[in-house]
Amino acid sequence: MYTVVALYHFTAFDDPVALKGPLLAVCTAGDVMGTLLLAPEGINGTIAGPRAGVETALRHICGLPGCAGLEWKESAASVAPFNRMKVRIKREIVTMGQPDVDPTASVGRYVTATDWNELIASPDVAVIDTRNDYEVAIGTFDGAIDPMTSSFGEFPAWWEANKDRFHNKRIAMFCTGGIRCEKSTNYLISQGVEDVYHLQGGILKYLEDVPADQSTWDGSCFVFDARVSVGHGLEEGPHILCYACRRPLMPDDCALPDYQEGVSCHQCAGETTEHDKERFRERQKQIALVKARGEMHIGPAAG
Repeated sequence: MYTVVALYHFTAFDDPVALKGPLLAVCTAGDVMGTLLLAPEGINGTIAGPRAGVETALRHICGLPGCAGLEWKESAASVAPFNRMKVRIKREIVTMGQPDVDPTASVGRYVTATDWNELIASPDVAVIDTRNDYEVAIGTFDGAIDPMTSSFGEFPAWWEANKDRFHNKRIAMFCTGGIRCEKSTNYLISQGVEDVYHLQGGILKYLEDVPADQSTWDGSCFVFDARVSVGHGLEEGPHILCYACRRPLMPDDCALPDYQEGVSCHQCAGETTEHDKERFRERQKQIALVKARGEMHIGPAAG
């Protein structure tokens, strides 16, 4: 069994590049795999591995500048969710493209998982899902508004085009683990919205803390690792991933005519050229050869 930890923390890193090597070394030494992003605004990512290795990595991260208060969400996986360890330097740990957004200055009011149902049941509350369209497609809260964005960077434009819909409404926002809401609630506050709330710990915390028979969540929650989705109790969900477009699929989707493992699915078959598909087929052949030798292929990595 693998320990899986999702984490993020907004803090000022003066030199993220200097943090990369030691962080990668600690994770590698502990057989920890996954992806961690470092940027001037902080750290974000998901890692997995043996508990001892993950705990050592977490102690190292908590020792980074401003990270003593790091919080994380823990779950388990029966197979390795990642096949390599990556530490990347980015401009943002979650890309919104709004240089004035600063979650360390102000964010929406946190609402615990156990209080979330009561809040979103109020008629004066508009509930907005800040995730990407392919994530929303497999699960969301009953009655939540789907902005139908393909990336988080599209959210500000969506808000500008739709803000008049929410006049005299309180805004409640949610995402997978909370990081996107840190930025989106700060953005709304900067736009003059006063009553902004967000789900503390995100959907993952809700699914962990709220029993299924009391839940207003419908479906599965997409996660950026090889599990693809989780449900209540953070149990692994039924979905698999199309490694051509990286969208989630149900097992029955593999029987559809457009599905070719690692090449295409019914959602992306018309989005790629035949040349693309040939490249994907060759990649898939190499993956199969490596697996047949009992080795670990470095791609396409989940997350």
